Amino acid sequence: MEEDKKKGLKSFGLSALSLKNPTTIIVLTFILALAGITSYNSMPREAFPEIVIPEIYVGTPYPGNSPLDIEKLITRPLEKEINTISGIDKITSTSVQGYSTIDVKFDFSVTPTQALRKVKDAVDKVKSEPAFPKDLPADPNVFELNISELTPALNVNLSGDFSMDMLKEYAEILEDRIEDIPQVTSVDIRGIQEKEVKVDVHLYKMESMEVTFNDIENAITSENMTISGGDVVVDGIRRNVRLVGEFSDWRDISNIIVKNEKFNIVRLKDVADVRFEEKERVSYAREYGAPVVMLDVMKRAGSNLIECSNAVKEIIQSAQKNEFPESLTITTTNDLSGKTQTQVEELENSIIFGTLLVVTVLLFFLGLRNASFVGIAIPLSMLISFFILNSMGVTLNTMVLFSLVLALGMLVDNGIVIVENIYRLMDEGYKPFEAAKYGAGEVAWPIIASTATTLAAFLPLALWPGIIGEFMKYLPITLIIVLGSSLFVALVINPVLIALMAKLSNKGVKRLAWAILILGLLITLSGGVGAGNMFIFVGVFIFINPRVVSPVTLKFQYSFLPRLENGYKKFLGYAFVKYRPVYFLVGVFGLFIGSIILVSVLPPKVVFFPSNEPSYLNIFIEKSIGTDINNTNGETVTVEQKVIEFFEQVPGYLYRTNKKGIRDTLTIDSGYASIVNSIIAQVGNGTSDPAEGPSMANTPEKSRIQVSFKEYAERKLHVNGRKAKEIVYTSDIMNTVRELVAGYPGIRVMVDKDPAGPPQGKPINIEIAGDNYELLVSESEKMLSFIKTRNIPGIEELKMNIQTGKPEMIIDIDEQKARRLNVSTAQIGMTIRTALFGKNISKFKQGEDEYDITLRLDEYTRNNVDNLMNQRITFRDMLNGQIRQVPISSIAQIKKSSTISAVKRIDLKRTISLQSNIIEGYNANEVVAEIKEALENYEISDGTKWKFTGQQEEQSKEFAFLGKALAIAVFLILIIIVAQFNSIAAPFVILSAVLLSFTGVFSGLIFAGMEFVIIMMMIGIISLAGVVVNNAIVLVDYTKLLIHRKELELDLSGKGKDRLPVQLVIQAIVDAGRTRLRPVLLTAITTVLGLLPLAIGLNIDFLGLFSAFEPNITIGGDNVIFWGPMAWTIIFGLTFATFLTLVIVPVCFYLSLRIKYRILGISK
Repeated sequence: MEEDKKKGLKSFGLSALSLKNPTTIIVLTFILALAGITSYNSMPREAFPEIVIPEIYVGTPYPGNSPLDIEKLITRPLEKEINTISGIDKITSTSVQGYSTIDVKFDFSVTPTQALRKVKDAVDKVKSEPAFPKDLPADPNVFELNISELTPALNVNLSGDFSMDMLKEYAEILEDRIEDIPQVTSVDIRGIQEKEVKVDVHLYKMESMEVTFNDIENAITSENMTISGGDVVVDGIRRNVRLVGEFSDWRDISNIIVKNEKFNIVRLKDVADVRFEEKERVSYAREYGAPVVMLDVMKRAGSNLIECSNAVKEIIQSAQKNEFPESLTITTTNDLSGKTQTQVEELENSIIFGTLLVVTVLLFFLGLRNASFVGIAIPLSMLISFFILNSMGVTLNTMVLFSLVLALGMLVDNGIVIVENIYRLMDEGYKPFEAAKYGAGEVAWPIIASTATTLAAFLPLALWPGIIGEFMKYLPITLIIVLGSSLFVALVINPVLIALMAKLSNKGVKRLAWAILILGLLITLSGGVGAGNMFIFVGVFIFINPRVVSPVTLKFQYSFLPRLENGYKKFLGYAFVKYRPVYFLVGVFGLFIGSIILVSVLPPKVVFFPSNEPSYLNIFIEKSIGTDINNTNGETVTVEQKVIEFFEQVPGYLYRTNKKGIRDTLTIDSGYASIVNSIIAQVGNGTSDPAEGPSMANTPEKSRIQVSFKEYAERKLHVNGRKAKEIVYTSDIMNTVRELVAGYPGIRVMVDKDPAGPPQGKPINIEIAGDNYELLVSESEKMLSFIKTRNIPGIEELKMNIQTGKPEMIIDIDEQKARRLNVSTAQIGMTIRTALFGKNISKFKQGEDEYDITLRLDEYTRNNVDNLMNQRITFRDMLNGQIRQVPISSIAQIKKSSTISAVKRIDLKRTISLQSNIIEGYNANEVVAEIKEALENYEISDGTKWKFTGQQEEQSKEFAFLGKALAIAVFLILIIIVAQFNSIAAPFVILSAVLLSFTGVFSGLIFAGMEFVIIMMMIGIISLAGVVVNNAIVLVDYTKLLIHRKELELDLSGKGKDRLPVQLVIQAIVDAGRTRLRPVLLTAITTVLGLLPLAIGLNIDFLGLFSAFEPNITIGGDNVIFWGPMAWTIIFGLTFATFLTLVIVPVCFYLSLRIKYRILGISK
């Protein structure tokens, strides 16, 4: 032991303990691997992480009231009380005709459960106040809404030669069964009309018989009830007495007596028609222009999307096979699980491809046996991570999978250092278990420190606030878990495996190969063809390795690598001559400054978030507020047919703008039919933009046409007569469709794509706030007109988020006349409201179904203004007891006016927003900069103010946080390095590599002509800081170790002036660099190669390759658009940082020692 200490050998407690109990470690490894496989198979699959936002909605219906009345009576009292709650981040509200919606966003320090309870308490308090309306049809609905529940997981469409009643019946059967699926939260049926019992009153008959709406309501509600009368004991048996009076047949309602006075019996049929028929239509649904009944299936938050979709499809198949007629056509459209499955599979393939590239590099550098010891860290670390993530309730989404891709190269870093060191000691004559003990111990603390620095870089990202932080936090969390797992594997499992298998004979290797082959055959025979073939491939590879692969790798290891090491040693020796270290350092800093100047002179375009290729096109159509749904439907059919014709015509056409800004028209030889999944149209309810939050009110003036495309790899078409197919970008199709549907008079059309990533505001969003709504509307219209006259390119359609000019009729009451005739405002208001809007007075039950009984005037009378105003308020005079009838026209008159569609409020202030998307191909920041320049000297009236919000506000906020996160990450790394080396100089030597690595990022960005994607590239830069320090720490630590050993040999204390001579220090630095060259190159190359498939978008279907020998190779896709910028950032930075680690870090270390020697007065 003393001899080992003199040699500078160390052991690490955890590694030494594992080597004493190898059997326990092997069993533990198998248990962890099995737990990881089980967890991986059971984790729910999602495209993006489930974001649990403490966001509460309050929806309050008050039919028949204008937006301004809704604001005054409902929204403002509720907002005022809700605003007293602590922890609120933002309150927004929308008051529309007959409905109030309040959106309360809380800080993430408040849980959704707490937020829901607090808002419910506030609402209950307001409800109890005397001034709050007591005639609401339903209490305010307070609920929590998850973002994932705003968009259907899929649509189920029913069509065929059936009546609407039959289609509705079939749809309701499916609805009941689908709602029983655990992953489904709700199912909404579109395209059908609900039924109701209509009591249509004839005005003149009702007035001539002196009957009121209240008489009819009381008569129906009094008859339509079941009453429990209590219990009666008969013959010793207690029986419950019930009076059953509910209507069993809707026709019976006509015979109800509504008035019996002075032997004058008036039945309902004498004054009204009773019919059981459809309500006024609230929605239409079509697929490829043909009417369908559509089911919107909403997935439950946190559940498995793919399982949800599969369960729905199983129910449909079972019903079609066993119950439904063959002529009933059922299709599924807009199935989000397909895109999720593709994205997850592509990232899984990237992991496999990256792993193969990493293992191939390891094979060349280390040989098969050592590469296997190092490579095993990848699957083991990932399986351990899956077990931990599943225990935490994390879903398997693209964020988690990309984190694993990013970690690929880093997972083997620790293993490389451990394995290299153990084999170095074995070559020096140590026995396997001794070599494993001291080899692991010698580098344990350096790799713990290097891993800690990487984790420190990602730790601030785990504390990212806000919605984007909740979305992105899964990246640092996954990386922290998987890198922690790799450290455990390197220090505990790797030493044991090497000690047990290091001296495995060739015969033993062949036995292992046979075992893998037999296992593969058994798996294949049991049905697991893909996994079985993979094992067979591994077994065959082990067999052919000695004769085919090994000669090549041995030549690389014993010929090329030694020459590389010697060349590097000579170069490093050259770098330490005279003033060359200073020249190198100045040169590198010059490159750093030059890259900054380059970015300043040729600034890249800045974008907030990557722009995805659309999987769906949403064509939102909006007519003026108050438009009848049938009118909206007619306009929608016109646009819909044009869209269908565009996608069905052969040949088709496409507009594409090249990099020079010139637009080309391409011919799509066989049309678009082969890349389009479906074209569906919805009119009325459920057609609002999901990005604007839930819409509870009826929207007869809105519609949506949705075009669903096939997955990226299947979007290949023959273009301009070429033989080979090429990818057609759906972003170009979107721009072409945008031009196609533009210019329809009287309607607003907006073309948008499916969102990717966390929720973001509109790229252009200008909020104008003030108290005077008329002034606010006027100023908003002026600013809108001002910006439009500037003709700024890139703006799709700038519009206000409210509509003006909604036709309105104001009934102005003469209060003196009304008081003189004993008529109250409430009487007039309720009479007109019941006459026009109607009133749900009771329910008619038929089996399990309930239908509203609605009372109002007949259609002809209620749509005639003269009839409406001439109707009489009938009441009993309290003075003489006589029936009196007062025409409304005698105490009120009509004024025609116009009003707004909605009153929008943000944080209790009336606010109107000017909003627009950016046309694909334009840069949002550049367009907004032009708008800001145009508005620089814009004058706005006193009492109003404006500001940019939405995506711009988010962008500034997130960029500021990421800047702080980088500073915190560097500070944490500094603390860890200082603690490890107990030195000031060494940490700054190591951190110089981090700072200078940005040269590679900036230069790569400019020369590659890439956009600077704020979110992804800033995360990449922060990640780079953690990765770059790893090799630098191990190199500096090993250099200090060699210096210490040399001092022990020469019996130097290493203190004061009793230190190693400069020439021997240079020799130690050069020797350390040569020894660590392989690990440094390996970690850099493996990290780069691990990210490269994702950076270039190269995807190989390994499941298809091993199961059916069909690799389906593709390049591009959604994942490369989303993750590519981050991957390239790390690749650019790490490539340059490798040079820094191998040359500049030794140079800086040497210069710091020279400075120290001069301070101490050591001349040689």
